[in-house]
This record gives sequence, C-alpha cells and structure tokens, in this order.
Amino acid sequence: MEGVQMNGEGQGQQKEVAPLSDQDKDVIQDTWAVVFQNSEAAGVAVLTRLFVKFPSSKQYFKDFKHMEDPEEMAQSTQFRKHAVMVINAINTLVESIHDADKVASVLKRVAKAHALRHKVDPGYFKILGGVILEVLVEAFPDTFHPTEVQGAWSKLMGILYTSVTGVYAELGWV
Repeated sequence: MEGVQMNGEGQGQQKEVAPLSDQDKDVIQDTWAVVFQNSEAAGVAVLTRLFVKFPSSKQYFKDFKHMEDPEEMAQSTQFRKHAVMVINAINTLVESIHDADKVASVLKRVAKAHALRHKVDPGYFKILGGVILEVLVEAFPDTFHPTEVQGAWSKLMGILYTSVTGVYAELGWV
C-alpha cells in the first residue's frame, strides 16, 4: 500500500510519519512478546481505558455502549472478545513488521471494515494509538520505559493512524 513507510520507502507520501528502522522493528517485536503473553488482560486494559477516558468511543459498540462501570466491561464476554481481537490485530502487525506489504494489507483490511461496516470516525484510531501506548507503559514499565522503546512504538502508532486515514480518504471519508 502506498504511504506505509516501513523502511523509508515512499518518502514524501506521508511526510509526517517517521519510518521504522530495522532497530525499531526489532524493539517492537521484542517488547510485544512480553505483552502478548498477557494478551487478553492487555486488551481489556486498553479498551477499558479507551471507554473510560473517551466515552464517545462506545457509540460504535452496541453490545457494551451502555456500560459505565469498568468492572462490568471487564466481565462482559463481548467486551473481552473485542479486546482480544484488537490485540490479535496488533499482533499480526508486529509479527509482519518486516514485511511492509503484509502490514499495509492488514491495515487496509482493518480500515475498510471500520469505515464501511462500522462507520467509525478515523480520529478514534489516533486516540486508540495513544491509549495503547499509555497502557503499555503503565502495565509493563520495565519493558516500555526506555525512550527508544516508546519512540519505536510511537512511530508504529503513527504509521497505523496515517495508513488507516489514507484508506479512509480513498473511500471518500476525509
């Protein structure tokens, strides 16, 4: 997909997103291994934080948009199922991080589903990226504290957002 900068290719198409270096990719894969061991808990923490800090994001989820209590969210089967889906999508990105075409394909599929089927405002992907980083730093401080780790993950979240909004633009959203 045009615009996904995994190694600096496509320079100029998405100027605001720094490309991932090979070192960034390795750091992301190494640190993700720690998170993925606790994938369901990490996913629940991310979605709970998203819904508590940004309650308007719940409007897209008919099964749990009425929930206010974080404990109730965490107990919900549908909530947990979606949390795992989010983590699995990130896992696919991380596993494929050295393959720009695969990453682009995954992001395009996710973007199309959220734009066409779910009608999710693309701004929520930026919000979600920030929430993911926040939760990872808090939940795994030893792993995510180093500046280079946070920098690599910030770049990945920037690529995710820029790629998704690019697909939305192709679909006439932005």
